[in-house]
Amino acid sequence: MRALWLPSPDGGRSGPARYVGCTCRSEVAGRHNGSVNEPGGDLVIAAGPGLRRGLVIPAVELVERFSRSSGPGGQGVNTTDSRVELVFDPEASTALTPTQRERLVTALAGRLVAGRLTIVASEQRSQLRNRSAARERLADLLREGLAPPPPARRATKPTLGSKRRRIEGKKRRSQVKSGRGRISPE
Repeated sequence: MRALWLPSPDGGRSGPARYVGCTCRSEVAGRHNGSVNEPGGDLVIAAGPGLRRGLVIPAVELVERFSRSSGPGGQGVNTTDSRVELVFDPEASTALTPTQRERLVTALAGRLVAGRLTIVASEQRSQLRNRSAARERLADLLREGLAPPPPARRATKPTLGSKRRRIEGKKRRSQVKSGRGRISPE
């Protein structure tokens, strides 16, 4: 964060410089949290199907746990807690409407354990990157789960032309197959 000071119009002779404002990342970018899904902050999900105005999940509803990760990391793999478990409870969330909550619980029923959704990220060596990856996956799952179901299929009747082509094809195929039989001596 840096303060902006502008000199007085006469070059500083008439008085002190005046304070204009600060250049915080969040003020400059016009975003909710500095960076959209900055680890430790609110989870911001952009508008899309099922989310007209987008969705902001407060940071207090997201629980992050850290542990040692297997995989790449060199000497630091045994000393840093880079594996991230992100836990979200959709039934207790204040950010969701009752309709969204019901739709989400139904869509994610196979992934919920004791009513909670757990995302694990351990691909990266850095805890910060794993936190970002887990948040992105959670956002994707919520976006998918909150999307409305596709419209029901309308049953249609086959056209007369398609029926005629189907019957002609069957006749051609039967003639080909009938020609494959044994030749009878006459």
